[in-house]
Amino acid sequence: MPAVREPCVVAVPNGRYVENCYLVADPVAERCVVIDPGEDPAPILAALRHRKWAVDAIWLTHGHMDHVLGVPDVREATGAPIWLHPADRFLYDAAPSFGPMPWEQVALPAPEHDLADGATVSVGKLEFLVRHAPGHSPGSVCFLGHGLAIAGDVLFAGSVGRTDLPGGDHQTLIDSIARVLLPLADHTVVYPGHGRETTIGAERATNPWLRQVRSA
Repeated sequence: MPAVREPCVVAVPNGRYVENCYLVADPVAERCVVIDPGEDPAPILAALRHRKWAVDAIWLTHGHMDHVLGVPDVREATGAPIWLHPADRFLYDAAPSFGPMPWEQVALPAPEHDLADGATVSVGKLEFLVRHAPGHSPGSVCFLGHGLAIAGDVLFAGSVGRTDLPGGDHQTLIDSIARVLLPLADHTVVYPGHGRETTIGAERATNPWLRQVRSA
């Protein structure tokens, strides 16, 4: 029986907010996607050069500045198409106005593909399910598959995403977590947009922001 094909996940923290960009690869095919290239593309591009993976796409969990300002450099270096949920397009287009320097406030390249709830996206021969999880932003998504969840700023170790930015709503966020993430197996590894990785089981049991879900 052939070995199970598993993704390789490389976290690349970067920028003022220490945002986690992820390279998710099919190591057999030596192909990857770049998820959420943040403010500082230099370490992201260095990680790509080191591993010599071809880049199939740029996937965006949402459109906030700290997750997308590296898109132009990664796009220029790789030619990879950009995927974004359309409900976050207004945030994506506005992101450069929040950049660290006025001369860096340039338009981001338009996404070529829309992410939709229930759709399947792939890297090499590995497939991931797209789940719409609004609340932190209207178009936040999570990528699920192979025992992992790339959660963006929906769920963190011991916390949840902030909801005081345009389009955010706390109850919507909690409902998204309950609907999209908590039904996953306890051993599912969660890769958040900031901070350390965690598991669904750990957050289900101990995350103080999810008490209302556990008691429902």
